[in-house]
Amino acid sequence: MELVEAWGGTNAGWLAAHLIEAFWNLGYALAHPALWLDWSNPEALMRFIYYGASVELFFVALVLFLLVTAIGMIWNGFMWGIVRGLEGFANTVGRFAAWAGLAMVLQQIVIIFMQRVFAVSQMSFGFGKVVTFDISWWSEELKLYNAMVVTLCVAYTFVQGGHVRVDLVYAPARYRVKKAIDMFGSLFFMLPAVTLIWLYAWFFFWRNMVVPTVSASDPLDRMLAKARALRWNIETIGFSPNGFNAYFLFKVLLLAFTAMVMLQAVTFFYRSYLEWKEGPLSEGNFLDKDEIGDPTAELVAKIH
Repeated sequence: MELVEAWGGTNAGWLAAHLIEAFWNLGYALAHPALWLDWSNPEALMRFIYYGASVELFFVALVLFLLVTAIGMIWNGFMWGIVRGLEGFANTVGRFAAWAGLAMVLQQIVIIFMQRVFAVSQMSFGFGKVVTFDISWWSEELKLYNAMVVTLCVAYTFVQGGHVRVDLVYAPARYRVKKAIDMFGSLFFMLPAVTLIWLYAWFFFWRNMVVPTVSASDPLDRMLAKARALRWNIETIGFSPNGFNAYFLFKVLLLAFTAMVMLQAVTFFYRSYLEWKEGPLSEGNFLDKDEIGDPTAELVAKIH
């Protein structure tokens, strides 16, 4: 922080100081993991909460992005590897989370049968260790499946090209203009939006996990002072007396959603840049898209 204070007289000096200090912050955090990962120490947990949505973390992420981008622009194969890895991650998570939709339907069917046919007030699920909750708990828990589909499949849907887009300007544009629009949109729309969401979602999550209440406006020294009274206070309040009581999981999904969209914005920028540089023949290169077969064509093929 001394460097930031010394150079903070101008905007350029403030930015340069933070970029330089990011290398030190990253190295120090990696060399001293116990200072922020040893959660048996309340001060370490408070450091983790503070730095999870801090200016320091932002500039560490920015420096890493700039370094990886610079290397990828020199060695395009390296950037393609990042694109394939991050798109593969989004596809894997999305394809797995999509099964939550089926689980939601099956559980709803079971709930209806248990309520209307067998007239029971509780249900038990499990293999070996059985979990028993009121019917209303299982009914409200269906919201969690829906939230999983929405939050964990959004990056997957983006990779698959399933999101609705307005093409009034984009559709008639030339190939390279389209790629330039994609790069601009990922850097100046997607990334700022998810960064803002992360800043709110991070402390929104922790306010429902620990006491005393933490705030984005608290400096580090004040949060370390609060660590003396720190204790876990995980949110377990439901909307009904016997209803679903793990609503903190929705906050976890909000953070997961924001992180995945952030990674997808970087991935989309890299893909757009590579396709812009390498030309139309590279469009869709290494893209793992789901293929839905044409039933009529398959039937005709079988007949012949």
